[in-house]
Amino acid sequence: MSDFVSSGWSVYVAVVTVIALVACLVLLVIASRRKVMANDNSTGHVWDEDLRELNNPLPRWWMILFVLTVVFAGAYLALYPGLGSHSGRLQWTSANQYQGEVDEANAALNAVYGKYASMPAADLIKDPAAMGIGERLFLNNCAACHGSDARGSKGFPNLTDHDWLYGGSHETIKESITKGRAGAMPPMKAAVGSPEDVRNVAHYVLSLSGSAHDAVAAQLGKPKFAACAACHGLDGKGNQALGAPNLTDKIWLHGWGEQAIVAMINNGKTNVMPAHDQRLTSPQIHVLAAYVMSLSQGTAVASK
Repeated sequence: MSDFVSSGWSVYVAVVTVIALVACLVLLVIASRRKVMANDNSTGHVWDEDLRELNNPLPRWWMILFVLTVVFAGAYLALYPGLGSHSGRLQWTSANQYQGEVDEANAALNAVYGKYASMPAADLIKDPAAMGIGERLFLNNCAACHGSDARGSKGFPNLTDHDWLYGGSHETIKESITKGRAGAMPPMKAAVGSPEDVRNVAHYVLSLSGSAHDAVAAQLGKPKFAACAACHGLDGKGNQALGAPNLTDKIWLHGWGEQAIVAMINNGKTNVMPAHDQRLTSPQIHVLAAYVMSLSQGTAVASK
């Protein structure tokens, strides 16, 4: 593959492009010297008895347009990228143009978000216009995973309850949106023990939330739960600093029941929320975080 990224290909493309343009000009010069033949100017080809192919010179207007096309191509290649790795005199790149358009759009957005950038979350939640903007930001950027009603689905957290893996404060939600989150539970099968031990721990986990379980198996699994306590705590109430879920609240992000918990212990799980700092501006994230915060408080203000 190294041959395809070497500078030799750039030179090859540039040379072929220049030769093609020069060849067009040479063909035009040759064609312009063709004169009308002294006889009937026919090539001798006849179709449908009376349709004869003539050998006339190219029309002058056509020649002029062709020359202008070649001149335009040469000027374009001098100003813009096209001759291999040559960047052109204007130093134009699609990345720079894109960034310029993004900066221009962000400047226009600052006029809208300027008054919200320094408002506390409590004031934003009470502002119908701010919540209307937050709702649209949520639908455009978050609803694909969390749902348009923000109630999530299997593997995607419900944002309308009070169960927060990393915390539900405005600043924490802003951090989650800005930097994203990567929650990982390693496979714990080896640390827990035999398949029977894993099953017992699963029933102990079910018992923590008062869910239906096998009491005998749960009692046997309690000592083995020590392998999980480093993240979930001895009481199973989780650790927001690590993003470890609370196992006592009957909220099951990846499925409920013995089979689901056994699979989680055996295989582990990795969940990723992408960072949005390249997609949203800081004022947008500020408003969006307030809107998400309001969802779990039941205080979202309907937009007018």
